[in-house]
Amino acid sequence: MLHLRDKYITEVVPQMKEKFGYKNSMTVPKIEKVVVNTGFGRLLAGKTQDEEKKITDFIIGDLGLICGQRPVIAKAKKSISGFKLREGSPVGAWVTLRGERMYDFLERLINIVLPRSRDFRGINPKSVDGEGNLTIGIKEHIYFPEVSPEKARFFFGLEIAVVTTTKNREEGLELLKMMGFPIKR
Repeated sequence: MLHLRDKYITEVVPQMKEKFGYKNSMTVPKIEKVVVNTGFGRLLAGKTQDEEKKITDFIIGDLGLICGQRPVIAKAKKSISGFKLREGSPVGAWVTLRGERMYDFLERLINIVLPRSRDFRGINPKSVDGEGNLTIGIKEHIYFPEVSPEKARFFFGLEIAVVTTTKNREEGLELLKMMGFPIKR
């Protein structure tokens, strides 16, 4: 089986050139980056500082395992008493993947994680926006093979944004289908 980057070079580029009439291989759209993020502010609400630190460390550890790269912590910009939120407290984490790590992550996502997830019948084409970028949500992080479900103390969801260099939705959908994303008909 071809790796995703090799598949892009050998199969996707020629097909996209033929279908959309690109003259040069460099003008063919590609996947630019993948942003994986999670919010855990709800898990931290009403916890002591020690408990907050344990939860944050656990989530950052698992997200780091999944992505192969240390996440950046997102902090609250202002205090909101209704949400028991203080300015500067951690509320989420994200990772931006590019290059080889991005392709490795996408391969695992397409071949392992999506088929493993409960009641998965394909990605809705409406998940692709007007610029051809795909955004999907995964309810539980334990679908990833790096995470042991037995050791998981907290379950958290992930939002995955696949950013492409396409100019419109049609090109984006076609690129993602050719790359092997299971998009519904």
